[in-house]
Amino acid sequence: MTSRRSAAACRVTAAILLCLAAPVLAQQPYPTKPIRVISPYAPGGTTDLLARLVGAKLTENWGQPIVVEPRPGGNTIIGCEFVAKSPPDGYTLVSVLVSHVIVPNLLPTPYDAVKDFAALGTIATGQLVLLVHPSVPAKSVQELIALAKSRPGKLNYGSGGSGTVTHLAGEFFNMQAGIRTQHVPYKGSTQVLVDLVGGQIDMFFGPPIVVMPHLKAGRLRALATSGNVRLAALPELPTAEEAGVRGFELATWYGMLAPAATPRAIVDKWGADMAKVLAMPDIRDKLSSQGMDPFISTPDQFATLMKADFEKFARIIKTGKIKLEQ
Repeated sequence: MTSRRSAAACRVTAAILLCLAAPVLAQQPYPTKPIRVISPYAPGGTTDLLARLVGAKLTENWGQPIVVEPRPGGNTIIGCEFVAKSPPDGYTLVSVLVSHVIVPNLLPTPYDAVKDFAALGTIATGQLVLLVHPSVPAKSVQELIALAKSRPGKLNYGSGGSGTVTHLAGEFFNMQAGIRTQHVPYKGSTQVLVDLVGGQIDMFFGPPIVVMPHLKAGRLRALATSGNVRLAALPELPTAEEAGVRGFELATWYGMLAPAATPRAIVDKWGADMAKVLAMPDIRDKLSSQGMDPFISTPDQFATLMKADFEKFARIIKTGKIKLEQ
């Protein structure tokens, strides 16, 4: 009898201790296990590299590995859907760029690009450079606009493909400048540059990192940048707005998202700690070497940016009657 009572007492004591310990266990600081970051693009792409860059620093600070997992396909829909439908516990995230809010305006998606995700924060931003072949008789944006108006539909611009940022930049420029130029889609920016240097096409909004060698060699002429501030690598080059194209501003951004119902404490931790990483001199230098600038934002600021850009690209796509190349 005594042994039974002792056993029962031990069980009761163990239960009490477990109950007392539960709140402590529940309050363990995040993260307590490895974090998976999905990159919905092919391995080695910019989103993949940026996620690894930030993830390596956070791994050092948090003591838990951040594993980047490429999951490409379906114009980023496969990877984004996977994260949108994952448990909102902060352990499955997605690394995205501005095309995250472009694709749903071109294709049906099984998620809402804004409402089904929690914005954690941005990582980097990059501008595009408006380029022309030297044979184009325009040495300024205003001269280019005048030339396009004198030859409606005769000038053309290349892009990395229908629905890409480089395509929408050209269409947005048409809209804001009040001109009409023809779109020539390619499968990637590399071939665009080959044909632009060769004089087969007239214009291109290209990423700084890939166009700088051609500018230095005099093979191409730069007229403006697409951002709201001048590019550090080309300080003499005006923004399109400064050059007289009112309302024209378009920049690529890269950031991190989580499933929509992720606890606010986790969202805020990501936002605050990403900001610390992006302020590190070595990180800023690495981004600059890739033609990008660090882009620090709070989760709320990033959420506002995503919504605004979703609406901006929706207008561009509707006005330009743009369809995704199948």
